[in-house]
Amino acid sequence: MNKEELIKNLRTVPNFPIPGILFYDVTTLFKNPTCLRYLEDTLYDLYKDKGITKVVGIESRGFILGAALAMRLGAGFIPARKPGKLPAETIQEVFNKEYGTDSIEIHKDAIEKEDVVLIHDDLLATGGTAKAAYNLVQRFSPQQTFINFIIELTDLKGRNLFQPETEITSILKLEGE
Repeated sequence: MNKEELIKNLRTVPNFPIPGILFYDVTTLFKNPTCLRYLEDTLYDLYKDKGITKVVGIESRGFILGAALAMRLGAGFIPARKPGKLPAETIQEVFNKEYGTDSIEIHKDAIEKEDVVLIHDDLLATGGTAKAAYNLVQRFSPQQTFINFIIELTDLKGRNLFQPETEITSILKLEGE
């Protein structure tokens, strides 16, 4: 298994969720056990020596590998969810996406100052969702924060929303549409 094989197994869906958007569907990678193992192993190798204590998975595809990676790293898992989905007191961040405005929340007691946090999601496009998750995490003043994606659409320059010193990794870098 290699990155080229991952790309061959990746499904693209035109005009989803709205006309003009080419959606990169990672569920085809998740249903293939060889792809799923490659992704998990690659993520583990990237972060096994970083001292990660919490993994924040962004709703919803970020939950899948985020939770698996947290277990493998011996870290806790924190879901970043749409409003009204978490049962206890939350903090919220509003952001712009390619096709509208949205917001995400995490529990108010999710992260401690001594934590080293990894934020994980499936895709970095224009960066609004990831930046919102990053802003939420930074309110807790953790020791360090890393960000990871399965796919980065480089043409959309979502990485530019972050300071250059922010460590962002992507398994696949593709040109966006």
